[in-house]
Amino acid sequence: MKENKTEEFYSKLIGQLKETTSWPAEYLFKFIVPSSEEKIKAINSIFNEPHAQINHRQSSKGTYTSVSIKMRLESAEDVVVKYKEVSVVEGVISL
Repeated sequence: MKENKTEEFYSKLIGQLKETTSWPAEYLFKFIVPSSEEKIKAINSIFNEPHAQINHRQSSKGTYTSVSIKMRLESAEDVVVKYKEVSVVEGVISL
């Protein structure tokens, strides 16, 4: 059941991105992740491309790290592919 809801969400996201964005385009991904070197490296490796601009900012208590990635993508479907890849990293919140 959860998988169906997820696919429905991604389908809707693709539709919205196609309506509001002219592709190819710059897209800004934002994630909150527990401050674990392993989890941050996992996200960085998903976006390990020369044109990706990756920024990290740790929370005031150091418990969480925000990860922002700006990169040029060819289509709305490419955005969803990246979100799906990140979704396997435990504890990540996509904003």
